[in-house]
Amino acid sequence: MRQTTNVTETPTAAPPKPPLRPRPAPPPKAPAKTGKERRFFLLALFGAMFGTWIAVAWTALTLSMLGMVLGTVRFLFPNVLSEPPSKVKAGFPDQYEEGKVVDRFKDQNFWVVRNQGIIYALSTTCTHLGCTPNWLEREEKFKCPCHGSGFKISGVNFEGPAPRPLERWGISIAEDGQILVDKSKKFQKEMGQWDNPESYIKV
Repeated sequence: MRQTTNVTETPTAAPPKPPLRPRPAPPPKAPAKTGKERRFFLLALFGAMFGTWIAVAWTALTLSMLGMVLGTVRFLFPNVLSEPPSKVKAGFPDQYEEGKVVDRFKDQNFWVVRNQGIIYALSTTCTHLGCTPNWLEREEKFKCPCHGSGFKISGVNFEGPAPRPLERWGISIAEDGQILVDKSKKFQKEMGQWDNPESYIKV
């Protein structure tokens, strides 16, 4: 008889688990700001703001000084106004009728008048407040529309607030025979200047 030996089989052991990786260490906490660091931060912030305002102030000062300098330089060079010429040719004497006022030169501040054997150039500026009168042919007078001053064909004031007659401009005959009105010369009746030969032309 065979004898059988009972051999008990031991179970095989499970393979060992790999060791776990160590967790990374947490980052170190930032140290709390001390009082000195806070003060330094505030001072730096204040310094930056203060520096910005200083820069703005210096910029404004520089621009204002530059403006003053430019204004001073501009003042040294006055405006050049294109004024009309002071001497104007007004045609030939025989073109003017006796007792007539020619107002085609009104925009150049004078009327040409032929009256009582002479030709003269009256200023179109009222002697009251500087308005421009109109020649009323039917009434044979200059009438100011502003305050009602009236002047005869001679330029003498006779109604309204105008205190004195109209002024005359210098007048002469140019080399080509035309009438030459010179607005750089002014003649006033109340000063006896209408007797000056440069204030009229005999025809």
